[in-house]
Amino acid sequence: MSPSTPPARRLIASNKKARHEYTVLRTYEAGIVLVGTEVKSLREGRASLVDAFAHERDGEIVLYGLHIAEYAYGTWTNHAPRRNRKLLLHRAEIDRILDKVREGGVTMVPLSMYFENGFAKVELALAKGKRSYDKRQTLAERDANREIARELGRHLKGHPRRP
Repeated sequence: MSPSTPPARRLIASNKKARHEYTVLRTYEAGIVLVGTEVKSLREGRASLVDAFAHERDGEIVLYGLHIAEYAYGTWTNHAPRRNRKLLLHRAEIDRILDKVREGGVTMVPLSMYFENGFAKVELALAKGKRSYDKRQTLAERDANREIARELGRHLKGHPRRP
């Protein structure tokens, strides 16, 4: 791999609902502590971030509710699917994140999980919960932008506007 080539990322799971439910303020890339069968299961793409969230425990950030399915070929060494998993961040990053969370109104939500150069990573977001009218406004903006793009495409292709 040459120095100008960006690192290879392979998406394992993404939390699409998080972007709908929360306004993302800042994202961080964190490593995650895993056992052997968890890594094998992740390589098969068997993970879900739907109910996952991160919280502080003893000055560390821990991911709760992440579901990694049991490895099909695992034996008695298989892992618990919903165990708590420690996230790996620099101390300064942890302190910065925890200061923001302690201020209030901000939570830590995993947005995606991926392999980067063979290491499992989690994209962790500092996020603020959206109210229902914010969600409706976001959907309305997205629909309006989609309609504008559609009309622009028709105009550029020379097709008349539909009634």
